[in-house]
Amino acid sequence: MGLRPNCHHGWFHQSREPAFLSDFVAAWATLTHMADSVFSKIIRGEIPCHKLYEDDRVLAFLDVGPLSEGHALVIPKEPAVTLDELSDESAAAIGRVLPRLCRAIKRATGVAAFNVLENNLPLAHQAVPHVHFHIIPKPDEQGGLGVRWNAGKLEPARGASLAERIRADLGREAGNA
Repeated sequence: MGLRPNCHHGWFHQSREPAFLSDFVAAWATLTHMADSVFSKIIRGEIPCHKLYEDDRVLAFLDVGPLSEGHALVIPKEPAVTLDELSDESAAAIGRVLPRLCRAIKRATGVAAFNVLENNLPLAHQAVPHVHFHIIPKPDEQGGLGVRWNAGKLEPARGASLAERIRADLGREAGNA
């Protein structure tokens, strides 16, 4: 079972057919070259949604293909495909509202456990080319998000080297701000 594009609206859905990387690449190329994503159309009100929250930078609404009751999407109004392309201002606005939405969803559903998920590009399972965070209540072992975590081992020398490269890059980015 894999994810397959649905041509009439650009979303990806579960399919019993195998998904191949070439399918993802072709579908992604089509989606990213469209004038706007389905989320842009929701932001403009061209596609209806079950709105949970809105301000000048953020929109949150219920997912139309929920993994569990209360599964919500939180999107910036700023058009950006991946999180690293998003402005600091829009990222901060999402960061301010995410905890409040999580608390409200927990109270409304009565489910204490939940996942917050954000994917970047098809290889990482991003299905809509617009930054979006999922809030997914986890009511039990079967409901909500299922995750297989293939943990590796971080060798101390390799970790030190990687951390240094990331700190150096952050320093360069701060110098350009």
